[in-house]
Amino acid sequence: MKLLHLDSSVLGPHSVSRQVSAAIVDRLRQSTPGLDVSYRDLALTPLAHLTGSHLAASQGAAPEAALREDIAAGQAVLEEFLAADVVVIGAPMYNFTIPSQLKAWIDRILVAGKTFKYDAQGVHGLAGNKRVIVAISRGGFYGPGAPTALGEHLETYLRWVFGFIGIKNPEFISADGIQVGQEHREKAVAGALKAASDLRAA
Repeated sequence: MKLLHLDSSVLGPHSVSRQVSAAIVDRLRQSTPGLDVSYRDLALTPLAHLTGSHLAASQGAAPEAALREDIAAGQAVLEEFLAADVVVIGAPMYNFTIPSQLKAWIDRILVAGKTFKYDAQGVHGLAGNKRVIVAISRGGFYGPGAPTALGEHLETYLRWVFGFIGIKNPEFISADGIQVGQEHREKAVAGALKAASDLRAA
C-alpha cells in the first residue's frame, strides 16, 4: 500500500499543520505494516503556477525549452498522486483559503481524462479509490454557526475538489483558533494530535 504525504505550510518547524500531518502518517505507519510512504514538501520545492504556455502545451503546442522541465515535474506529480492509495495533506488556512503552493499542486492533478471526465451525464471522478486525510490549521474559528463561517474557503474548497475527482468522503482533522491565544493553541493542537492517534488503519 502506498501513502503520499504532502505539506504546504511555509512555517517549517513552527507549523501546526505539519505537526498534525506528521502525526497522521506516524499513526498509519504503526497500524499498517509495509506501508510505502513518499513525501513532497510543496513549500520547499514549489510547483510553478499554470500559465498560458502550460495550457497551450496541454493542447498539443510544442513547449518552450524552459517549460519542458516544469511540465515533466507536473506529470511526475500527477503519476505520484495516481499511484497512491492514501494521501495525507497538511493544509493551513492562509487568508481564508489554501496556500498558493497547494493550489499549484491541485492544478496539476485535476486533469481531464486522468482524474475526472465529462460525458452527456456530466462530470465523473476517476480517483475515487483513494483515502484522503487532511490536517488543517486555522487561526480563528470558522465552524458552522460561527460569525466567520462564510469566510471559510479551506475545508469547503478541498471537500469540493476531492469530491469532484470521485473522493466523496475526505477526512479532516482540524486545529482551530491557534492564533487566538496560547491556551487555545495548545488545546487545538492536543485535540488534533489525539484525533490523529485515533485514526483507523490505512
